[in-house]
Amino acid sequence: AVVSTQSGHYGREQSPVCCEFLAMLHGFRSFKNSVNHVRQLRNRICMRGLTNKHCETSIQNGVGVLKFDTPDSKVNVLNDEFGKDCREAFLHLRDSPEASSIVMISGKPDCFIAGADINMLAACQTKEEIMELSRGGQEMMQEMSDCKKPVVAAISGSCMGGGLEVALACHYRIALESKKTSMALPEVMLGLLPGSGGTQRLPPLIGLPNALPMMLTGAGRDPKKAKKLGLVDMVVKSLGPGVLDPKALSHEYLEKVAIDTAKKLADGTMKIPTRTKKGLKGLGHNLPLYNKYMRNYACSTAEKQVLKKTHGLYPAPIKIIDSVKNGLENPSTGYSKECENFGDLAMTDESKALINLYFGKQQCEKNHYGKPSRMPQNVAVLGAGLMGAGVATVSLDKFPKVILKDISDTNLSKGEDMVGDVLRKKVKRKKMSQFDCDKLMSSLITETDYSKFKDVDIVIEAVFEDIDLKHRIIQEVEAATPDHCIFASNTSALPIGDLAKVSKRPENFIGMHYFSPVPAMPLLEIITTDQTSRETTAAAVEVGLMQKKTVIVVKDGPGFYTTRVIGALMGEAFACIQEGTSPADLDKHFVKFGWPVGGATLVDEVGIDVAYKVTKYFLKVFGERISAGDPRIIQEMVEAGCLGRKNGKGIFLYGKSNKGGKRQVNPVAEAIMKKYAVPGQVAPTSEDVQWRTYMRSVNEAALCLQEEIIANPVDGNIGLIFGIGHCPQRGGPFQFLDTYGAQKFVDKMRDYEEKIGFRFEPAQIVMDYANSGKKFMS
Repeated sequence: AVVSTQSGHYGREQSPVCCEFLAMLHGFRSFKNSVNHVRQLRNRICMRGLTNKHCETSIQNGVGVLKFDTPDSKVNVLNDEFGKDCREAFLHLRDSPEASSIVMISGKPDCFIAGADINMLAACQTKEEIMELSRGGQEMMQEMSDCKKPVVAAISGSCMGGGLEVALACHYRIALESKKTSMALPEVMLGLLPGSGGTQRLPPLIGLPNALPMMLTGAGRDPKKAKKLGLVDMVVKSLGPGVLDPKALSHEYLEKVAIDTAKKLADGTMKIPTRTKKGLKGLGHNLPLYNKYMRNYACSTAEKQVLKKTHGLYPAPIKIIDSVKNGLENPSTGYSKECENFGDLAMTDESKALINLYFGKQQCEKNHYGKPSRMPQNVAVLGAGLMGAGVATVSLDKFPKVILKDISDTNLSKGEDMVGDVLRKKVKRKKMSQFDCDKLMSSLITETDYSKFKDVDIVIEAVFEDIDLKHRIIQEVEAATPDHCIFASNTSALPIGDLAKVSKRPENFIGMHYFSPVPAMPLLEIITTDQTSRETTAAAVEVGLMQKKTVIVVKDGPGFYTTRVIGALMGEAFACIQEGTSPADLDKHFVKFGWPVGGATLVDEVGIDVAYKVTKYFLKVFGERISAGDPRIIQEMVEAGCLGRKNGKGIFLYGKSNKGGKRQVNPVAEAIMKKYAVPGQVAPTSEDVQWRTYMRSVNEAALCLQEEIIANPVDGNIGLIFGIGHCPQRGGPFQFLDTYGAQKFVDKMRDYEEKIGFRFEPAQIVMDYANSGKKFMS
């Protein structure tokens, strides 16, 4: 078995050694001599470099270098195969007499280890299988931690989840100062916790007050911040251009520094830093770790903050706190508790929903229409308002030429200010240098005419929702641009087909619906007509991906997908208000159910004037089924100047209008709502408000799938989660239908239909799935 293993892993050039091993076993009579020869042979084997699929080892200046590099992949991911190869390579260096210390480094400059392979979790059916994965990871990390030789992690690029747990198991960590280098434990975003020792190793290293926020938010730390926290021990600066590419040169330099450091740690000329802080600065680090009362205070405070933000809808943060606290109080059971909690979380509906969202997001970050034959290079944005300025902002560093056009210099100045505000905030948060900020601002071209549109590849229109205005602009643009130029409208509801009626190039016409504020909102909804060419669709998707957007492609129709669902949601919300639910209570009910903002606040954020235009249009197309509430409420609000957050007066008051810093209901809007209140109506319960609004939105999403507005349930989930924050812990409308049960949904809708009316008639596709037992996400 030993010979087979060695032969299989050391390759053809090692076969003489294996033959010698066999001859030795058969030829030596002296047991003592045999043992000595085996030892010599083992040492000779260990001196040789080991190479397997994911790893290779070498001895450099007495230091063992383990370089992992998954072939044909941009990232290294911890899976069963990678783990076995990495462990084999590590044990090889650990046992090598030639290696006095070990350096762990990636062969990919932009990725140390991107985390664990989520597919491993998806393949598990039971808690016990999940726990076995966690236990295996813990054992692998423990072998590294227990190694008597100094182990140095050389970190360059993304070091996430299990990747950071690998680094934490090392004795010393060095990070390359680079925009690509980031360290995080983002498992909470998947409804999980760090399951390979992360909850046990991080708190003693950087202190409880620093460790809990990292694990509870999943936020990353750049090298400078990591050094300040004690997460890494050394930061190596990137190098400039030379004979090699700067990235490759910097990575090579990182390896050299890591080898030098490992050698010094081995020969004693350099010592591993003490992890216990001293003096006054150490109190915040040490007291929560070693003092029972301070530890309880820190953990209980964190738990209260978590419950306040999540309303108990996400179990992972609480399990993280439990694992950390248990490990500090009972070190002997810390890892087993982490393992058990990991298994519990992986089996929850919340984790399964978030993991499906993760896979869905990956799917929507690919161009399924292929690379366009002509890649868009020059971009023009029409309208320097909030949306137009936002589109220009996310385009500036992605395209050689970006033009922002408006009808006046005054409007352009305001638009430039909005672009500058976003970039200056990045500088303040140290996400961008002042030089890069100034460079981008100077590259923005502002124009009041079309004189510089001769070489534009795509025009993104973001003007007022007025079809006559848009028609005039379309004709002006097509007269000023080359024949291949794509015209993309950012309308949120007007049918793209109706806008394209005046176009001379309907095959180049498409909708690109961004969400406000554009730099912060991840979704881009692309709308195609029957005449839109595949080349145009491919180019529009490519532009969205270059702007770092998560993209879904939908068919043309009233409100497309997201706006149509918002219409049903808002309509039901206003119906609840008419029945006696106050705006403040409506907000509370929404947030407690899992929405990121309340129902009334959502209306103010969208804009009451926009909501009114959409509602009028929907009433013509869908009738009373989608509106629910009396449209005269928002009509009179608009007439009274209550437009929402944009002008400080909506359902609520904003800015200086509030007294004592607390947001107040706008008395003008409140009077209008009371005017149209349903007489003698008992206000619906919290549960009814939550389920009525949510189920209306889910049913509308199902109708969109039924009518083929959306191509598949994955796009449906991603569109609503990333577009309007559709209760992420439920995974989107179609994940919810599978988890809740299609038949149960139909029964609840029928109950509301009997009590309230026909707008609760369940979609036929849901009834079909209920009858057949099929799953939307299978």
